[in-house]
Amino acid sequence: MATLAEITAQIQQRDQEIAELRRQAEELRSHERAGVIEELRKKIAEYGITAADLKLNGRGAATGAKRSVSAAPAKAAAVVKYRSPTGETWSGGRGRKPRWVTEALAAGKSLDEFEVK
Repeated sequence: MATLAEITAQIQQRDQEIAELRRQAEELRSHERAGVIEELRKKIAEYGITAADLKLNGRGAATGAKRSVSAAPAKAAAVVKYRSPTGETWSGGRGRKPRWVTEALAAGKSLDEFEVK
C-alpha cells in the first residue's frame, strides 16, 4: 500500500502533466485556428462574401442571436422633479435619495424648496 506522501507526489506529477497537456492543446488550437482563419479569408475573397451575407452585426455576432440584457433599449429618462442649488437633479422616484437631498432634509429644509416648477 502506498503512503500519503507517495500519493501526494503522484498527484503533483499528474497535475504537472495535465498542465503541460493543456498548454500543448492550446498551442495546437491556436495553430489550427490561424489556418482556419486564413482559409476563411481566401474563401471570402474568392466568393465576394460580405458581413451582411453572413448576417453578422458590427460585433461579429449573428443578428438573429439573442440579445444580452445590456443591449436592451434604454429606458426613457425620468422627469426631473427636484433640483439642488448646485444644479444636481432628482426625479423623486423609488430607491435611495441622493446625498444632497438627505443633507438638505437633515438641515431642516423641505423638498418643496427644491421642486422644479
